[in-house]
Amino acid sequence: MAPVLALVGATGAVGTVMIDIINGRETVPWGEIRLIASARSAGKKITVRGEELTVVALSPEAFDGVDIAMFDVPDEISAEWAPIAASRGAVAVDNSGAFRMDDEVPLVVPEVNADKVTSRPKGIIANPNCTTLSMMAALGALHREFELKELVVASYQAVSGAGKEGVDRLYAELEAVAGKGLGVRAGDVREALEAAGLPIADSPFPAALAFNVVPSAGSYKGDGWYSEELKVRNESRKILGIPDLKVSATCVRVPVVTTHSLAVHATFAREVTVEAAHKVFEAQPTVVLVDDPENGVFPTPADVVGGDPTYVGRVRQALDFPNTLDFFVCGDNLRKGAALNTYEIAEQLAPEFS
Repeated sequence: MAPVLALVGATGAVGTVMIDIINGRETVPWGEIRLIASARSAGKKITVRGEELTVVALSPEAFDGVDIAMFDVPDEISAEWAPIAASRGAVAVDNSGAFRMDDEVPLVVPEVNADKVTSRPKGIIANPNCTTLSMMAALGALHREFELKELVVASYQAVSGAGKEGVDRLYAELEAVAGKGLGVRAGDVREALEAAGLPIADSPFPAALAFNVVPSAGSYKGDGWYSEELKVRNESRKILGIPDLKVSATCVRVPVVTTHSLAVHATFAREVTVEAAHKVFEAQPTVVLVDDPENGVFPTPADVVGGDPTYVGRVRQALDFPNTLDFFVCGDNLRKGAALNTYEIAEQLAPEFS
């Protein structure tokens, strides 16, 4: 009998992308797809693979008969309801940050550590943060060949990583400053935003995004570190199975709507060359190599948005650092960075219930 799949948060931003992914698959292994959301969304009709489905309210009974439940909801909702889904017999695949660093919950990227899906004492599998995930297919492939030892990352993160509020804020700021002929005097952008009724105090970001970059992503955790930076460190160690991996990250919010980019500086135990790295990337089905800098060919967010793979370019031997590569990675943070990886974990689990 084909397994039953539930999508919790079906009407949210990531849930909507998830439905697009399911609709775009040539075939699916599911006998039934159940859409679950908050009580205010219950009763809404959504077409999935040609069938009009009715959204049901989140409740313990909603998980009865469900084999795999994908959660695309805030941390606090997952923290409460993923264990409930597991208690009703479902495997919960959670896209929030609620369980990522729980020792009894595997943190899975199918291209890197698919074998971990069978080790789930709590009946829950976690999906990594979108920033970590954007580089993991490429980095995992290199690690298998050359053994990663040290990692330094600078991220350039899209505002959609902060949710709809972040996207709305960027559009409002751009509208407020467009065509103003702003000079280079300090405070010009801030003053234009205040004149438009958009003070920084009302923004989800601590500084203007229009014509600017902001070295702050997530919440401040002390000692100079933000939560997104610590997630890159801790999640990379767990996914790759390298608990003592040396990692340092600087996460920056940039005026891009969707698709995170990362500049990666990776040091390996074994000798690595650009040519060898190219071969590794070309052999990885979910990585697209776009690397001809002499002719201005490399990945950018505008070229990558809406795509499923990880795009890699600017691969080069690090000057002054032995066994080290520098490269640039782009990945759609709402697709592979969230919805797609969650769904791929569910696909990995499906044969258990067939």
